[in-house]
Amino acid sequence: MAIPVKLEVFEGPLDLLLHLIDKNKVDIYDIPIVEITEQYLDYIRRMEESDMNVMSEFLVMAATLIDIKCRMLLPKEVNEEGEEEDPRAELVQKLLEYKMYKFMSFELRDRQVDAARNMYREKKLPAEVADYRQPIDYEELMGDMTLNRLHEIFKSMLRRQEDKIDPIRSQYGNIEKDEIDMDVKMLYVEAYAREHRNFSFRKLLEKQSSRMEIIVTFLIILELMKTGKILISQEYIFGDIMITAV
Repeated sequence: MAIPVKLEVFEGPLDLLLHLIDKNKVDIYDIPIVEITEQYLDYIRRMEESDMNVMSEFLVMAATLIDIKCRMLLPKEVNEEGEEEDPRAELVQKLLEYKMYKFMSFELRDRQVDAARNMYREKKLPAEVADYRQPIDYEELMGDMTLNRLHEIFKSMLRRQEDKIDPIRSQYGNIEKDEIDMDVKMLYVEAYAREHRNFSFRKLLEKQSSRMEIIVTFLIILELMKTGKILISQEYIFGDIMITAV
């Protein structure tokens, strides 16, 4: 008849390793890897776990321990600084980090338990206390202040505000950016040229509603002339420019 063995439940492979280290009372910086590996493998042989995801974590750690055990039997490797590398170093670092997080979780759990014991009473003040307002002595508050003195203070504040105003820049208006679509304006000028065939450049500019539209129209005329879509002629200097659509 088999004797039933009740195994302790561990949160993960690192938790089991810490348990074995504490149980054997060994230095975490000098783990007897052979002994700990044998005890670890003995434990997972007796595990009856239906969740393969959990079981796989323990098996990965078992493989890691066996790998470290094999590396311990081989000649020690030397790093770039000429120091011998300990195959257990990475495992020790993980164990120390896990141990720190575990202690922190215990501390947070204790604080949660202590916080659950705190009870607060709702603040309730008597109506006469809540409605109480400290009386104000206006004579003491005013002191030696007079109406003339208040008027002088008010005028000095107005003068300070006026001094902050720049007499030149304050007369400037708001500068707003004209948003003109070049593609739309190009289509407009091309349609105007096809419709009129031969027209005055001055009359075309007179149809524009803003300075920015005049500038954009002038640039479009230069572009159309460059691509050969229009011809430009001028009978005399400073005379009107005539545009002919090709």
